[in-house]
Amino acid sequence: MAKQGKKKKVDAGDIATNREARFRFELSDPVEAGMVLLGSEVKSMRDGGVQMKDAYASIEDGEVWLKNLHIAPYKHAGLENHEPERPRKLLLNRREIDRIIGKLAEKGFSLIPTRIYFKDSRAKVELALGRGKDVGDKRQTIKEREMKREMDRAGADFRRGR
Repeated sequence: MAKQGKKKKVDAGDIATNREARFRFELSDPVEAGMVLLGSEVKSMRDGGVQMKDAYASIEDGEVWLKNLHIAPYKHAGLENHEPERPRKLLLNRREIDRIIGKLAEKGFSLIPTRIYFKDSRAKVELALGRGKDVGDKRQTIKEREMKREMDRAGADFRRGR
């Protein structure tokens, strides 16, 4: 039987998660930020039309911007639709922005969006400071994941009485 074209599961309440970010970066200091969106973008997000694989955040003129986030055009919007990958402004306190600027001044840190979700009917994005992993670190991550799977399998076999 052929595989069904199902989407990968995301956490409960999440619209989209950046699964690749956890593999490519060591993440720390998560921050919640609001997003400035158009109406058609919000409706498209509720339909699940968000893809954040190559998304990143940058600071320009003291403001935080989310770039390369793909929000699919809303099919019922007609002529008043939005650009799918336009830069979107993020809403943070000045103190939080200054703290992030200080951390980004250190060598090797990037500002990476990890997940998008709704909180009290408002779209939020979780940003984390990330430092790129080396090839060896990625191998270690894969090795740990496979060891955990083997342990889970062994535990399941033990419970079944094999």
